[in-house]
Amino acid sequence: MRNLLYICIISLAFSCNTKPEEKPVVEIPETSTDYTLIGGKTMGTTYSVKYNGGNPKGINAELDSLFFKINQSVSTYEKESLISRINSSKVERIDLGTNSESVAHFITNYLKAKEVNSKTEGLFDPTVMPIVNYWGFGYKDTKPINKVDEAEIKKILEYVGMDKISMMKESKTGKKQIYKKNKLTQLDFSALAKGYAVDKAAELLESKGFEDYLVEIGGEVVTKGYSPNGKEWEWVIGINTPDENAKINDFIAYVQLSGKAMATSGNYRNFYEIDGKKYSHTINPKTGFPERSNLLSATIIAPDCMSADAYATACMVGGLEKANEWIGKDNTLEGFFVFVDDKGELQTQQTPGFGKYLKK
Repeated sequence: MRNLLYICIISLAFSCNTKPEEKPVVEIPETSTDYTLIGGKTMGTTYSVKYNGGNPKGINAELDSLFFKINQSVSTYEKESLISRINSSKVERIDLGTNSESVAHFITNYLKAKEVNSKTEGLFDPTVMPIVNYWGFGYKDTKPINKVDEAEIKKILEYVGMDKISMMKESKTGKKQIYKKNKLTQLDFSALAKGYAVDKAAELLESKGFEDYLVEIGGEVVTKGYSPNGKEWEWVIGINTPDENAKINDFIAYVQLSGKAMATSGNYRNFYEIDGKKYSHTINPKTGFPERSNLLSATIIAPDCMSADAYATACMVGGLEKANEWIGKDNTLEGFFVFVDDKGELQTQQTPGFGKYLKK
């Protein structure tokens, strides 16, 4: 087993970068000296990049710069970021500014969030952040609540929903603006921003001419070409066993991946109990309550990591039936779902095309 590279897929919440994640387990094979491994910290977690080629110092600096710029655009942890400025604004119309690079990062995340929202019956919703914060899973007041206040939840839901926010052009200058129908509406792209950063890092490697690589941020991953094990080896990625007592390197399945992206979301680790009842960090934007179903984890394979990231989260909110429905009708996506049956035993389901990626 040591000759394979395993990325340990960490369970990811809707606000998956609102708290530092556990460091993914990465075992690098010793079969080739042509591949370079670099890494660091970003988005409240770690990143690692493995590619066939040299110049690690130069690439590392460029990656760090890229991630810094993305954070300055879409991170709710950065008080001066574009998204934080929008969230804290007390006016209805907010000019996105003149920093074209920062605006581009924001708009790409916004449009993808809006697209996935429309395709998942509104259950993928980046405006859910105030509710996530209420339950203690967000960037603000990150601690369990002592007592559930249904009246407060109902009040917060009045400014949650993608229909409460829109993007438009200012008539005179043509500059992009965000319009908030309710001044308290806020955005959180953490359920797709890490996937977006993975995609941008892969674009950077492509621009340098690298054709064999793996990019991973907090368990979100994109691959291309071959692993260090040779031309007959694709990259092999482990999917965590979704059990709160499982070790970080316990895997329920292995995926062979090349030229695709993959993300896993789960609700089996980040939760707390109130009066014996478990509350997970996967929040339903329709009800305002944590979603606790028999679906324990959703792994999505997609052409890009931002899509995989977003749909994995949406599936956890929608549950097993909706997950199969949404992923099954999109021929660009494949899904692998782990759930608990009526006997309390782990079971798996997968879309028809996922089988070709599973390592036998």
